[in-house]
Amino acid sequence: MPVGRIVSIRSERGFGFIRDSPGTAGNNDIFFHRSDVTGVTFEELNEGQDVSFEAGKDPKDPTRFRAKNVHLVDLASVGSASSEDDA
Repeated sequence: MPVGRIVSIRSERGFGFIRDSPGTAGNNDIFFHRSDVTGVTFEELNEGQDVSFEAGKDPKDPTRFRAKNVHLVDLASVGSASSEDDA
């Protein structure tokens, strides 16, 4: 799954934008809706957090991408899982 960083959240409107890692869905910010967030609530998300997501075509504008299955990435657990595998 691609990883990006939340660059903007419009909490009053229930959506935000993820800065895509280069090569995933272009170099554009990708829209996500509160209904596409899983594992945490939309209100728990903050700008600057890393998230994994699936990029799909936006149903309202097929020339753009929309993020689905937006999950917080816990970099600490990713690092500890690798070190546990190495032990």
